[in-house]
Amino acid sequence: MGRIDRQCPLLISVRSRKRRFPKMAKHTFNLPNILTYARILAVPLVVLCFFLEGRLQSSDFARWSALFVFIAASITDYFDGYFARVWKQTSNIGRMLDPIADKLLVSTCLLLLAADTDRTIAGWSLWAAIIILCREILVSGLREYLAALKVSVPVTQLAKWKTTIQMIAIAILLVGPAGDKIVPYTTQLGLVLLWIAAIVTLYTGYDYFRAGVKHIMDE
Repeated sequence: MGRIDRQCPLLISVRSRKRRFPKMAKHTFNLPNILTYARILAVPLVVLCFFLEGRLQSSDFARWSALFVFIAASITDYFDGYFARVWKQTSNIGRMLDPIADKLLVSTCLLLLAADTDRTIAGWSLWAAIIILCREILVSGLREYLAALKVSVPVTQLAKWKTTIQMIAIAILLVGPAGDKIVPYTTQLGLVLLWIAAIVTLYTGYDYFRAGVKHIMDE
């Protein structure tokens, strides 16, 4: 009898986990999260487009293919948040993976464009990419630190505009020289937008850092 009593808490725990599992699975595999997973999977697909010939080759086909994948991934960035709000399907895993997916996509594309055979991002324009990458790392670290303090830093409207400009710039640069053959100065337009995004990035990054330092000093 004593042995059965000792096993009861274990059995109760197992049954409790079984009841929670369907609920966890429902949150993990809802549509907003699936769209986020798709955006993460799009990252290696964009890179693969430039390696279709077995080596890094920025052919016209590679660039248009990468643009298509990037646009599809960018669209999921809007709809995952929209569906999560409208259908009340927000989840912890979604809140964690959404910004990670964005940063993976942006960082990978910037590095790819700096390394491609056409040197789409080169010279002084590399500084714009470096500013954006450094800001992403700084803000990510700051958010992680503040999360431990249970402090949230809300996304400003200017930061949303920065993200929009940044995504448009990367999309234009992905098509780059292939787009120049259809619309002249396509690459130059992308570089101008990238610099605008970098300048706005500096301001929003400082804004986040100032808000974070205030909480750090309070500690």
